[in-house]
Amino acid sequence: MATPGDAVCEKSEKGKYVAYVVCGLLGMGSLFPWNSMLTIEDYYSYIFPHYHPARVFTLAYQPFAFITIVVLTYNEARINTRLRILFGLCLFFLCTLFIPILDLATSGHGGIGPYVGVCIASGLLGVADAHVQGGMTGDLSFTQAEFLQSFSAGLAASGAATSGLRLVTKAAFENSRNGLRKGALAFFFISSFFVLMCIVLYAYVFPRLDIVKYYRSKAASEGAKTVTADLVVAGVTSEGIQDDMEDGKVSDRLTSWQLLIQNIDLALAIFIVYALTLSIFPGFLAEDTGQHELGSWYAVTLIAMYNGGDLISRYIPLIDMLRMESRLGLLAVAVLRFAFIPVFYFTANYGTEGWMVMLCIVLGLSNGYLTVCILVTAPKGYKGPEQNALGNLIVLFLLGGIFSGAALDWLWLIGKGPPIISCAGWSFFGLRGKNQFLDYLPLVCWAALFLGKFIFYITACV
Repeated sequence: MATPGDAVCEKSEKGKYVAYVVCGLLGMGSLFPWNSMLTIEDYYSYIFPHYHPARVFTLAYQPFAFITIVVLTYNEARINTRLRILFGLCLFFLCTLFIPILDLATSGHGGIGPYVGVCIASGLLGVADAHVQGGMTGDLSFTQAEFLQSFSAGLAASGAATSGLRLVTKAAFENSRNGLRKGALAFFFISSFFVLMCIVLYAYVFPRLDIVKYYRSKAASEGAKTVTADLVVAGVTSEGIQDDMEDGKVSDRLTSWQLLIQNIDLALAIFIVYALTLSIFPGFLAEDTGQHELGSWYAVTLIAMYNGGDLISRYIPLIDMLRMESRLGLLAVAVLRFAFIPVFYFTANYGTEGWMVMLCIVLGLSNGYLTVCILVTAPKGYKGPEQNALGNLIVLFLLGGIFSGAALDWLWLIGKGPPIISCAGWSFFGLRGKNQFLDYLPLVCWAALFLGKFIFYITACV
């Protein structure tokens, strides 16, 4: 004979696999537009050869993403999560569609005008990312850990998918006139269509799944107000929502500051992970790995290898015995990843293409694995509203790390290029190459940064 408990258990599992797939697709949609910008760097390096597009677009993207997530995290308990995510997805779609239209309007001639336009689109993509990634991470933090892992894997899959799609479009138009441009345009229009599909999935499919309704109702019973609009769309009556919220003990909820203090180790770990990754990817891989037989395919291949490793590693934590849950261990491994800096530096200058490809795979593997372990570990033991707030806080530090990494990536340019880029104008004065110390100055700067991070890590542990 079935009991009420059995009915609840069945309801909490119904639609689980569909929800898992949808979470993965939404994760892909959350970063598909931005990864499209990163993957198309071969085209932008061609039409904007003097503007360092791989670095500048990232630097234009990150301040807007970081400032937006700060505001949203501060107000997360009062924001309608459904409207927040839909706004971000729609902004993704408009920006992704705007970029190829801008290229068509200017006939792909480049110049400062289109360059500024693409920079503006990059900034708006940052605003959209803060809305979607923070909202989805918070929303999924009070569901099953598998959903958060699927969403995180989708973020990585977006990189692998865009890299694969870029390789296909690049090869398809390689021998035609203006083949590089045609491949880039086809690539962006396909990306726009995928984002449009994600809007439909989130607006009409995801909120109606039984397992999603179950966890959102459970979060409402614990005092979460951010899920109200989604429950209404799913057909839950306003009276039922009100009853759930009245049963919730809102007054017992920890503040965002208290949550941050309790989870400062994981917040620092995710910050360090992405600060290191973005200081190498994509700027260093696109501009500082030298000339090779693969030509314009070399940077595209390196980015594809990183994205592939990042995707594979996000499924490893699904195996319990391989998932790291030690907070101190996660922070320690994140700090140890700074060893990639000298390894990449010497490989770029003295190594072969094979070693660089292997390094990109390992960089991606470590990035994806640590990301999922941190995201899954952080919400454990908290109630629905606290899990939502903590998810937003983790994304805040993640985007902060990306912002820092994008800025630190410019250290690789010390001693290179024109005086405006080369610190102290060494290349201008002809000093580069005459003093070997100047050739190694980027590595010295990174060593000083690593030492500072290590001291900060020890202080945090104490």
